[in-house]
Amino acid sequence: MALSETPFNRLLELCTALRGTTRRKEKTRLIADFLRGLRPEEIAPAVLLIVGSIFPEYDERTLDVGFETVKRALKGGRQRTLIEEPLTILGVHRLLTEIAEATGAGSRRRKERLLEALFSRASRDEVELLIHIIFGEMRIGVNEGVMLEAIAEASGVDLELLRRALMLTGDLGEVARIAILEGEEGIRAVKPRMFHPLKPMLASMAEDVEEALEEHGGLTAFEYKFDGARIQIHRHGNNIRIFSRRLSDVTESLPDIVELIEAVIKSRDVILEGEVVAIGRNGRPLPFQDLMRRFRRVHDVEEMVKRIPLRLHLFDILYLDGRLLIDEPYRERWRLLKSICPGELLAKRIITDDASEAEAFLREAMEEGHEGLMAKRLDGPYTPGRRGKLWLKIKPAETLDVVIIAAEWGHGRRRGWLSNYHLAVRDDGGYSMVGKTFKGLTDEEFEWMTRRLLELKIGETPTTVYVKPEIVVEVAFNEIQRSPHYRSGFALRFARIKRIRLDKGPEEADTLERLRELYERQFRYKARLTN
Repeated sequence: MALSETPFNRLLELCTALRGTTRRKEKTRLIADFLRGLRPEEIAPAVLLIVGSIFPEYDERTLDVGFETVKRALKGGRQRTLIEEPLTILGVHRLLTEIAEATGAGSRRRKERLLEALFSRASRDEVELLIHIIFGEMRIGVNEGVMLEAIAEASGVDLELLRRALMLTGDLGEVARIAILEGEEGIRAVKPRMFHPLKPMLASMAEDVEEALEEHGGLTAFEYKFDGARIQIHRHGNNIRIFSRRLSDVTESLPDIVELIEAVIKSRDVILEGEVVAIGRNGRPLPFQDLMRRFRRVHDVEEMVKRIPLRLHLFDILYLDGRLLIDEPYRERWRLLKSICPGELLAKRIITDDASEAEAFLREAMEEGHEGLMAKRLDGPYTPGRRGKLWLKIKPAETLDVVIIAAEWGHGRRRGWLSNYHLAVRDDGGYSMVGKTFKGLTDEEFEWMTRRLLELKIGETPTTVYVKPEIVVEVAFNEIQRSPHYRSGFALRFARIKRIRLDKGPEEADTLERLRELYERQFRYKARLTN
């Protein structure tokens, strides 16, 4: 270790200060001051560690360390002789990277030994912070938005330019490094890199087609909303890679889609976006859970290609022949997409300002087995990673995407399974509980969920297992009620799981703000009790 490396204890002091204030401006000031004092090579690792990450979002490496491994390492670490040389930010990041890259035979024991070495050099408070980082649960109220504001303050670069750079790179640490070292000129020079996926543009909910038409000022494009998995396809020359909406590389699971792109897409330098839907023998869509059995398959892929064929529906183009298209209006992007793509691969759509025509199109989508419609503003740009009203989802049944933060052991026929799930929405960098449910899953899904939740365990009592907030589920519900029992202040009445959203990460779960909006919307059709 070079003597001038920043001690890890400095990051601990920062996180302690951040935990001690609820004021957003104070948080950004604290982080900005901290970032200005780092060495150039420390900026990116420090930024990631502060938000509870080790690697950029597109990087598929994970620590793959569970609660039991951490417990054993803590015990072993306490028995070791403490080393006087202090931990540094770079040293911690290097060790965590080494843990993530330990694979193959004997990797479990190697991960444990590396953790022991890390814990043995840490103070009690540093160990606690390390555990928060390992499980991605910082509890200091710093999310991506707060960090971007802090980077803007530290660098003097406009916040919107930073957001755009993050959209293009998916690397918060690298954006911070460039901004602080190179300023606005460096950030403006950031370009998308082929085979580094852009964050997908996100949509808001609309209650019906009338709301979408009103929001978009009349003439609107309505596309089928598919019950499938969203993908981003990168092609450069003979190389084709496919990424999930969580930015994971799923190319090896989709050889049939790769062959299709090779055969029919005219451009050899392009980034496309679309959805793959699993198709049954009758040509109708299979349930989303069946698609997920195929989507992440890494073994016996050829057999699964035959058992669960996929249909590709393309709906956007982000890059074509050296030209980035995200600032182009949707109508122009569709024109370019249509110019290189056969019509049978394009998402089914109409353009109309007639609500009755849009309603008929919605019924048609539902009758064909799809979820509903997407309404897209014709003059809207593509905004990677951002949710807005340029795209609106129209689904007949209201649902929420929530995160499982804990689960209780079941009784009766559910004995032996973790089956009563604690559901939470995102809330200012953390999660607020909104209810529990054990309804909606099959026995096979209960078994899978139990195994996966135990891998994510971060604590437990005799009845409940607390987990890293990683698994997203889509839940339907009858009503949103006020509740004094949950910190969120709300509870979902008769919540039931519609599907496990393996294609979504916790950062894509719905927010408490969204829940409040839905609660208030209920009173458009119901009376409100007054005192």
